[in-house]
Order: sequence, then C-alpha cells, then structure tokens
Amino acid sequence: MATWSDLNLQNSATPLMEQLIFFHDHALMILLIITVLVAYIMGSLFFNKFTHRFLLEGQTIEVIWTILPAVTLVFIALPSLRLLYLLDESMDPMITIKTVGHQWYWSYEYTDFTTSCEFDSYMIPYHEMPETGFRLLDVDNRTILPVNTQIRMLITAADVLHSWTVPALGVKVDATPGRLNQINFFMNRPGIFYGQCSEICGANHSFMPIVIESINTKTFIKWMLNWTNT
Repeated sequence: MATWSDLNLQNSATPLMEQLIFFHDHALMILLIITVLVAYIMGSLFFNKFTHRFLLEGQTIEVIWTILPAVTLVFIALPSLRLLYLLDESMDPMITIKTVGHQWYWSYEYTDFTTSCEFDSYMIPYHEMPETGFRLLDVDNRTILPVNTQIRMLITAADVLHSWTVPALGVKVDATPGRLNQINFFMNRPGIFYGQCSEICGANHSFMPIVIESINTKTFIKWMLNWTNT
C-alpha cells in the first residue's frame, strides 16, 4: 500500500544526499512563497471592483516585480552552485571499484587488493526470490562496501548507454561505452541501498538493478578475505 512517505525523497546515506535534500526543501519553500504571493495578488485583482490604475501601469511596480525575481533567483542559484561543486569534488579515495554496464546486468571489479575481486550482478527472477525479497530490485551478488570510507566508482559500459543510479547515495552517473566516468561518495551509515539503471538501454532496461550493502570495516575485510580464498 502506498503511503505519504512514498512521495518524498529516500532517507540519505551520504553527506551529499543530505545536501541535496536540504536544497530541495530550500527551493520548495521559495516556490511555495512565490505561489502564495502570486495567488493572493491575482485573487485581490480579480475580486476587487476598484483597481488602482497606477498599480497596473506605474513605474514603481515595474521595478519591484523585476528586482524581486532577480533576488529570488540569487537565493536559489548560490546554494545550487555550491552543491554542484560538492558533487564534482574529488576526494582521496580509500577504495576504487570499477563498474561496467551490460545488456542487462552490472559487473564489478575491486582493483585495490592483491587479488582482484570480480563478479557479475544479475537481478533475481521473481520465481526464485525469497518471500522477504524486493521484486525487480534484489540481485544475486550485492556490492559490498565499508561504511565511513571514501569510495570511488569508475563507471563505463560494454555495449550501449547505461546509468548507474542509487538514490539514497545521491549518485547518478552515465555509463558510456569507451568513456570512464567517476563518482566519489562517503556512506555514513550501514544498510542496504537499492538503485536501478536510469538510462533506457534496451528491452530489459528495467531488469538490471543495483544493490549496495554498507557494512563495518572488519566485516568487509572478512568478506574480502573469504572471496579471495575461494
């Protein structure tokens, strides 16, 4: 059953997503103020028999409704430019992972360790999914990452355009054949975060989900040792 929370953004798992939510709320509040103000002015003009002619043709009102929108745009543009800078800022990563989009699955490669860790991540079919699974979102091999660690994702594609997107992380990067894009993020809480391909890439575009599992560092090291030993 749909709830009111389904109309909102997902809970943030990175500082970048927190900033995106703050900017969304900031811009929404400005839009609400503009909507109420314009509605009030229009209503007062429509339902008023005595409209002052200088209100419609005066030089003063022309200056006011030119300056006010300009000031409003400044209050929206400055936080937006700051956020764009933060999204593109490249930190010193502790772990680098290469992600390749295919028709229609994702493959991952952990390249910072002595033994390379590579695997493919396919969506679990509905008839093979456990009762607690999420339809069209669960995968057979999750991408395991440590919490409170700076992560760099190198993203490309092997065939057509894809897009690696995880809303809770505030991440959306195009996977382009022949081009290597990168994104940095820092997960500040453990959990399982779901995403999907956000670029129409073919018949099974809706069936190549992304699952990120954020765990503590000790558990991540154990998982990596078990993977390399097998």
